[in-house]
Amino acid sequence: MNITKTYLKDLIYKVNGAAIEIHKSLGPGLLESVYHDCMKCELSERNINFKSELLVPITYKNLEIDTKLRCDLLVEDILAVELKSTEGMPPLYEAQILTYMKLLQVPIGLLINFNSVHIFDHGQRTFVNDLYRNIPET
Repeated sequence: MNITKTYLKDLIYKVNGAAIEIHKSLGPGLLESVYHDCMKCELSERNINFKSELLVPITYKNLEIDTKLRCDLLVEDILAVELKSTEGMPPLYEAQILTYMKLLQVPIGLLINFNSVHIFDHGQRTFVNDLYRNIPET
């Protein structure tokens, strides 16, 4: 399958829809692990392929480094999703998702913080990198 920006935008819409469904049902204030389990259920129900707690490979000077870094969700092998349930979204979280995107070689990432009154007030951010810029529109 050829990946297009239209495909990626649709995928983001579907994943955000899953997060909104969970947030409407449960609200803010639970542990990240609860939202993570619910996201796995929602993505499965929507027939969206994903990997959970994917080990992020680190190569340093041609050596594989066993860091135990884990990306919460890798959706359709092209979208990195990092879930949070914290007060605010410090710059560290942005750095984390951007680094995961680079290491996993994916063009787009989502950072979702369920500890928000509304997911889209300050609870969701989408990130792209240079890989995204080279993907055709349609």
